[in-house]
Amino acid sequence: MSTIERELESRSELERTLRERERELADLKARLAEWEETAESTPQRETLFSTISGREVKPLYTALDRTEASDEDDLGMPGSFPFTRGPYATMYRTRLWTMRQFAGFATAEETNERYKYLLDHGQTGLSVAFDFPTLMGYDSDHPRSLGEVGVCGVAISSLADMEQLFDGIPLDQVSVSMTINGPAIILFCFYVAAAERQGVDVSELRGTVQNDILKEYQAQHAWVFPPEPALRCIVDMFEWCSENTPKYNPISISGYHIREAGATAAEELAFTLRNGFEYVERGIARGLDVDAFAPRLSFFFDVHNDFFEEIAKLRAARRIWARGMKEKYGARNPESWRLRTHCQTAGVSLTAQQAENNIVRVAYQAMAAALGGTQSLHTNSMDETLSLPTEKAVRIALRSQQILAFESGVTNTIDPLAGSYFVESLTDDLEAEALELFDEIDALGGVVPGIEQGWFQQEIAASAMRQQREVESGDRVVVGVNHFTEGSEKIEIDTLKIDPDVEKRQVAKMAAMRDDRDGARVRETLDALREACGADENVVPRILDCARAHCTLYEIRAAMEDVFGAYKEPVFF
Repeated sequence: MSTIERELESRSELERTLRERERELADLKARLAEWEETAESTPQRETLFSTISGREVKPLYTALDRTEASDEDDLGMPGSFPFTRGPYATMYRTRLWTMRQFAGFATAEETNERYKYLLDHGQTGLSVAFDFPTLMGYDSDHPRSLGEVGVCGVAISSLADMEQLFDGIPLDQVSVSMTINGPAIILFCFYVAAAERQGVDVSELRGTVQNDILKEYQAQHAWVFPPEPALRCIVDMFEWCSENTPKYNPISISGYHIREAGATAAEELAFTLRNGFEYVERGIARGLDVDAFAPRLSFFFDVHNDFFEEIAKLRAARRIWARGMKEKYGARNPESWRLRTHCQTAGVSLTAQQAENNIVRVAYQAMAAALGGTQSLHTNSMDETLSLPTEKAVRIALRSQQILAFESGVTNTIDPLAGSYFVESLTDDLEAEALELFDEIDALGGVVPGIEQGWFQQEIAASAMRQQREVESGDRVVVGVNHFTEGSEKIEIDTLKIDPDVEKRQVAKMAAMRDDRDGARVRETLDALREACGADENVVPRILDCARAHCTLYEIRAAMEDVFGAYKEPVFF
């Protein structure tokens, strides 16, 4: 058979396939129309048939609901571009997600005991929750810290605290995540210095520091410096980590707090990924090779109540990131295309009423995270609307993950919901809506101008208001809150009480540390840091010197603020 004859035969076979496909779709349309006549004549329940994000959910999904794009181009195989079906080829058949419970309270000593408890009970990674003064860059003995020390997390004001936090925990063997943003670069340097004091080769450090300042301006508001110097510090960390801690993630680009503030799933997806691309652009503008830092960029997503929407969101996130990194930013290394994410169940979905119901909410949210393909997971404790979690509540939350991993069967096969008409349609829709939001952000001039104009803040607030109205009207059912409220009158669970003497002990410890350190070295390292901030110099080595000299968190923050200034949000509402 000649080449021409083979081409003609191939073309003829393709035409037959297309005609057969058209006949199948026509038949499906006819059967769907017949079904709709029957369905429309049957009364339906009076309720909202929409996702929490307000997306209308059709009564039935079929092959007609997929976009015209090739299924194969959209899906691929697990571990292969565009990673819709998962970032790794064999997923949980090779390695389960990291079970990383968020924990921190009172002093470093007490939190160290909780970490050892969690590790002894099967947790496979640590996640540090800092108290509010630490989140804002204040020392425990600063006047603004009064009454807040150790209340909502652990108080860390110096290298001495960080050393105590991980006493007896080998930092070259345990992966540690730290949720800190405004002063993240300082806490990171405390962590590196603590590892050095353990005798650990810092190139072996594994873990993540959140360090996502853009979402702070958009949603959470735990900032220190204005956007431009804050972004400079983040790129400094990209540069330093790529050379010194190649296994460590210098940022966790976070949609969690955007969603907790009230954003929809599509807004969380779009704002998070656009923030991520902004960080990539800043790194490239610095002159860094995108493949030198992009493989260590990680993500952090909320997993809310709407089961299928959350699964589709994670699948769409991987696809958007992979295409953007490869096609727009020219990354050549597949590791730069691969979106890896930590997930946390939705704190905002927990209720003080009938708090035990939160165990069920968290379990379903955790299953959505697993089916969506997360690499790491925190499950919230049932009592977190009332206090920091008790050991019992934490153990139940961790056991929820373990039951999911070892008893439910969801880890036996990879991406078990692939091919679901509903899930694939939702994935397509979320991707399309996110790309439309990208266009809106670009029309504003980018992420930073959007923040300065208050656009992100107002979009999130509008979505939060819609969701709150649905709950208050009773249209959106929240079990134990606006429906099925019998038994909500009493709270019958134990809660964690923070010892009021925690603050006194922490302040006394800081006073002793200040007396013991070399004051001249403190002044010398802080002066060198100010010079670095005012020059074209990576500030990480200078902050490390300050940490080693036992400069405190606020002393380092203040030295940088002398040069960078402080951020004050304009009034938008």
